[in-house]
Amino acid sequence: MKNAMKIFCCGSNPDLAEQVCTRLGLELSPLAISRFSNDNLSVQILESVREKDVFVFQSLAEPVSHNLVTLLITLDALRSASAGRITAVIPYYSYARSDKKDAPRISITARLIADLLKTSGADRVLTMDLHSDQVHGFFSMPVDHLTAIPLLADYVKSHYDTENLVAVATDAGGAKRAAHFAELAGLSLAIIDKRRISDTEVQQGHVVGEVEGRDVLIFDDEISTGGTILKTVETLKKAGVRDILVGAVHPVLCGPAIQRLKNLDIQGLLVSNTVDVPPEKELPGLQIISAAPLIAEAIKRIHTGDSIGELFH
Repeated sequence: MKNAMKIFCCGSNPDLAEQVCTRLGLELSPLAISRFSNDNLSVQILESVREKDVFVFQSLAEPVSHNLVTLLITLDALRSASAGRITAVIPYYSYARSDKKDAPRISITARLIADLLKTSGADRVLTMDLHSDQVHGFFSMPVDHLTAIPLLADYVKSHYDTENLVAVATDAGGAKRAAHFAELAGLSLAIIDKRRISDTEVQQGHVVGEVEGRDVLIFDDEISTGGTILKTVETLKKAGVRDILVGAVHPVLCGPAIQRLKNLDIQGLLVSNTVDVPPEKELPGLQIISAAPLIAEAIKRIHTGDSIGELFH
């Protein structure tokens, strides 16, 4: 059929792509990714995509540069193969953190990557929980920006006693996100005063909100090195909290994150599967809530031309 849907995965999150295909009643379409002797990447589409509606999965997680270049080459290969429409499905868009010039003579890389996706052949982008909302405006093509926060909030409501539970934002910048989570989960909110010293070091001050003698759930959009979570747990312990849970959309878990989280006195870690968590990174108390139902529904509506507005909240 001329406008049939095809779904490809470039390799960074195959489990999520497979789950989405299962919900849509499809199989992943094949492609071959290889390297030449000079280390250049090669991507070959292994079936016809002429005039098809194509969706390409790739999270920009470790190794980020490899995953990004693989995605760009795949998009270009699909365009050269006369795909009808190409949607880049990027559950985790890591370069959303590079959204401004906060130092002299640097690139606003989030905008650069958006331009590269367009140049490579993407007609639209489907992504989740950008670190900075303004990155949405860097794209010169349609972007569907979903959020996994309701999925995590529903899980908390159905699995935990929320009467004595407080959601905690790790800093003022994440307060809006944590407030959205708190509202959906029926929790009160506290905010930590934080200053970032460097990419891996943060300094925290007081807790704004009532947390003494309460259970808390620290909520953030992602966990990368775990430095912010480590400092937040220390700050909350000094403030007299009881049990501590940690929740985040993107389990990046890079660098010393696993060792830090293993040694933390927390009762659980709730994340989505926008980033693949391999066995060596699985932690005690880790709960992974799948974003596949949400992404599958968005893809179905994009394909049929139906509204996906209600999925943005």
